Amino acid sequence: MTLKVILEQDKCVASGQCVTAAGSVFDQRDDDGIAVLLTENPGPEHEAEIRQAAAVCPVLAIHIQN
Repeated sequence: MTLKVILEQDKCVASGQCVTAAGSVFDQRDDDGIAVLLTENPGPEHEAEIRQAAAVCPVLAIHIQN
């Protein structure tokens, strides 16, 4: 099963919660702290941390498709 992660950067408020939860999948831009997606299709071993990142995002900017 392949996961697809969608990050709505225009909603991001640079809280960094996604990076804390799933630093192998998300990072933040140096200039403004907006989240960036490092990989759109991470392996299944990252599913739990990605779901946690989506759950803790204060603006619900992270979506997961299976």
